[in-house]
Amino acid sequence: MSESEEKVEQEPTFGDAMTALDEILGRIESEEVDIDRLAAELARAAELLELCRGKIRRAEVEVSQIVQSLDESGGD
Repeated sequence: MSESEEKVEQEPTFGDAMTALDEILGRIESEEVDIDRLAAELARAAELLELCRGKIRRAEVEVSQIVQSLDESGGD
């Protein structure tokens, strides 16, 4: 298995990442997070947020390409 395949397998889905973000936010808002763990929780939230943004950007590009392809094929 290549390194890129391993990375893809370990990357959470958009839904899993959003669920994890919601859980972290819930713990922070309810003050369940010990101050010693706060920085680690925030760092994980930042990672998940960047992952979600990347997935949204990729989806936008793919949708744009599909729409462009449909526009080009419909103009014949």
